[in-house]
Amino acid sequence: MKNEQPQSVEISVEQAKLLGSAQRIKIIGALVDTAKTSKQVADELGESPGSIHYHIQKLYDGGLIDLVETRTVGGIVEKYYKSKAKWFNTRGTQLIDPVLADDYEAASSTKINLRMQLSPEQREEMMAEFRSLLEKWVAISSASKMANSEEYAVGIKVVSTENPKNKA
Repeated sequence: MKNEQPQSVEISVEQAKLLGSAQRIKIIGALVDTAKTSKQVADELGESPGSIHYHIQKLYDGGLIDLVETRTVGGIVEKYYKSKAKWFNTRGTQLIDPVLADDYEAASSTKINLRMQLSPEQREEMMAEFRSLLEKWVAISSASKMANSEEYAVGIKVVSTENPKNKA
């Protein structure tokens, strides 16, 4: 049950808060290319159907996934959900994930900053590589069932140093 959706969509800070969970990111990842039921997602992720159903309902209520089809099979209603996009973006000054704030006290944290000259094409290429890298690690973490794993917040922010107010 494939159909096209935008690569990325703009969302509110409230919607972004719904994505502040590794479990929900895994669910979004499972629903990007193909519409699935809660049970299918639970089986794919190796999680309990009740937990996945709860998170899918939150994502649906928050407008991040769509109900694309309903089927009745043997008296059971199957609801098929699909992600509205592969990537979600917000605008504004409020952090999407408070864990990424500079003053958040974490057991471990790594911050990497640098500046570089890029053409618009190079910037887009770099962003595509970042997305690909993050997708790779979401897939790895979705498949991993290690007992000693912990949840991490990862944020990538690429900012132009040009002030739009200075351009005439």
